[in-house]
Parts: sequence; structure tokens; C-alpha cells
Amino acid sequence: MLKSMTAFGRARGLSASGTKDITAEIKSVNSRFLDCTVRLPRMYSFLEEKIKAYLTQRGIVRGKIEVYIGVDVLQQDGAEISLDRAVARSYLAALYALRDEFHLKDDISVMSVAANRDLFQTQKAEDDMEQDWKDVLSVLSAAVDAFIAQREREGENLSADISRKTENLRACAREIAAISAADVNAYRDKLEGRIRQILDDASLHIDDNRILTEVALFADRVAIDEELVRLESHFQAMEEILSSPEAAGRRLDFLLQEMNRETNTIGSKVSNAAIARIVVDMKCELEKIREQIQNIE
Repeated sequence: MLKSMTAFGRARGLSASGTKDITAEIKSVNSRFLDCTVRLPRMYSFLEEKIKAYLTQRGIVRGKIEVYIGVDVLQQDGAEISLDRAVARSYLAALYALRDEFHLKDDISVMSVAANRDLFQTQKAEDDMEQDWKDVLSVLSAAVDAFIAQREREGENLSADISRKTENLRACAREIAAISAADVNAYRDKLEGRIRQILDDASLHIDDNRILTEVALFADRVAIDEELVRLESHFQAMEEILSSPEAAGRRLDFLLQEMNRETNTIGSKVSNAAIARIVVDMKCELEKIREQIQNIE
């Protein structure tokens, strides 16, 4: 099943003790690799690596991921809060410098300074840290559930669209095969006639088998049977990848390059105007698929 790299999930819940209101949000956009950023309250920064590991565990392997965890303390649960004196001194010195340099009104007070949460440190026991992870995880898992569900829904839409476009390409390939069969025969007859005309004009005589061999060699150069067979093989591989449960973005990207290569080879071999027009249509369809693949995990 394909998964889109663009999605959003959000959840909210209380901690086990009922003293904290926790919000978890996760969103992602396209990226070639997994690039995960986690924003947490300072006192919960120790959870960052746990959160990243959890996302990988849930099968999120590609995309630019942003995770936000918000914790609103409804009731203090016994954690010890202390003043970071070094930060407080530096912060106050900066405030005084701002006041004096720009001649601002001095409204520096305990409450205005205390609004800066970085001045305070919260000491938590080891068992409290473990409980914090459990509380955050219960909300984060719900947000990830919603996030993955949205990825899968969008992935189904992308898969259906790519399947339709692949069928269009297959129809184009069949049309080219039908035209090419008649075109190669006509080319062979025309080439043979032209060679015989040149030989007659020059009063030269060459064994018929030699003429037929040369004609066959030249005709073979414009034959596109092998390219069409490989294209059909690529179409089948596309169907298999679209139905696979594994991450498919990179494999589809590689397969599309191979389809482009075969299509370009067909375009370079043939001189038939109808086939050239179909090749252009195929290139347009392949480009549309390429754009869709950029959204797939």
C-alpha cells in the first residue's frame, strides 16, 4: 500500500495523574530522506530521541517530519522548581542594557522577569521521567494513528491515479506496436527497392541474398520490439510495487527512469510521425507520474 509523505495528525489528552493537559501534533512534507524535528517544552527535552525512535518503529521512514508536544500543567505534582541564577543574571543584565541604551520606561518587575520560563529549572525524579514518557506516548500514539491514516488515504488516491496513467501508457505502447509492425515492413520494402534502383542505375549486380541481408540489418535498427517488451515488463513491475506493503517511493522513481529510457529509445529509432506523436504523449504521462511519485513515501 502506497503512503503519501504529506499528512497531519493531532491528539490531546490528560496525563495518568490528571495534572497535565498534553497535545501532540505531527505533520510532514516531501523529502528524499527522513528528516525529523521535535519541538518540546524544555523540561521534556529528554524525550526527543524516544519520540524519533517511536516514529521509525511505526514505519515512518521518509519525509520531512515535524513533531510538536505541548504540556499544560494543570496542577503541580511535586516536582522541585529552582532558579537558574546564571541565566537570570545574564537575562537581567540584557534587560538593563536595553532599558538604558534605548531610554525605555523601567517596568522590570519580578512577575515580568518570571514570564521567561528559561530562568527556572525543574528537577524530576527518574520514575517521574518514565511516567512522563508514558503520558506523552499515549497522546503521541493517537496523533501518529491519525497521521498514518491520512497518509494511507492519500496513498490510495495516488496509487489509483498512477494505475490509471500506467494503463494509458500501456495503451500507447500497444498502439505503437501495431503501427510499428506495418511500418518496419514498409521500411524494409522501401529500402530494398531503393537499393535495387541504385544498383540498376549504376549497372551493378549483387547477389540477392546480400541485398536482403543488408536490408534486414537496416530494418532491424528501426525495430522497437525489444523496447516494447521491456516496457511491458516495467508496467507489470509498476503494478507489483503499487500493491506492495513496503515503502515504494524510491523503487518507483528508479522504475520510472527505466520507462523514460525505453520511451526515448523508441522515439530515437522511429521516423513515423504517428509513433513520434504517441511518444510525446507517453513522455507527458510519465512526467505526470514522476510528479506524483515525489509525494510517495
